[in-house]
Amino acid sequence: MEALRAHCKQQFTERSDCREGHGLVFPSRLGTPMEPDNLRRSWGAIRKVAGLGDMRFHDLRHTCVTLLLNLGVPPQVVRDIVGHSDIEVTMTIYAHVSLHDKRNALGKLGDALG
Repeated sequence: MEALRAHCKQQFTERSDCREGHGLVFPSRLGTPMEPDNLRRSWGAIRKVAGLGDMRFHDLRHTCVTLLLNLGVPPQVVRDIVGHSDIEVTMTIYAHVSLHDKRNALGKLGDALG
């Protein structure tokens, strides 16, 4: 939250269009809400700077679902956040199990079997 507040303050100080605009933390270059095509056009450069390799922007959506579920957010809440009409899509296509979780599950099975 502190990083976002600092970024917002910097935007306010450096860009008059942000002062007069919508009060967004990550506005377009014009201070207006970011359109999906703006982000898609910028994604290659952002990805390179962040060291994300060939990651697609849509992969971030999968990561968001997985992280929310791992944090214990109820699946129906995650489904609503990402806008799926069917919870099965959320749970079978978007949720990914980590290797760590798989090892923990198999370790529990091993403990139970003795």
